[in-house]
Amino acid sequence: MPPKRKTVEKARKLRRALSPPEIALWQWLRTKPQGLKFRRQHPAGPYVLDFYYASARLAIEVDGGSHDIAEQVAHDARRDAWLSAQGLTVLRIKATDVLGDLDAVTRLILDHCACPLHHSLRERSPSPSGDGED
Repeated sequence: MPPKRKTVEKARKLRRALSPPEIALWQWLRTKPQGLKFRRQHPAGPYVLDFYYASARLAIEVDGGSHDIAEQVAHDARRDAWLSAQGLTVLRIKATDVLGDLDAVTRLILDHCACPLHHSLRERSPSPSGDGED
């Protein structure tokens, strides 16, 4: 089976097996908030994105506890670098945040969708905390 076909098949299987935090977020995303259309379990090269907003090239990843393990952190970093090289911005959200404060998570997502370049530049730049030159 060609690699692209494998990724599409994997995405189809994952759509039927969403985690509780992914289900909670999808219930909101599927309503097309502010007219925005999101995709779930969207193939992107060799990867499957939890959610994707094409107009902003925004990948939204819901990270459970396994994403805190060193090996998974390294994998996520490689994956994010590959996605970034393809022109996508990755927004990682902790599963506990989705379940604990969905309103804050939805505001964060809408903010990223409204100003994707602003967030991409801010995420790559040092914060203006006053630690730089005078």
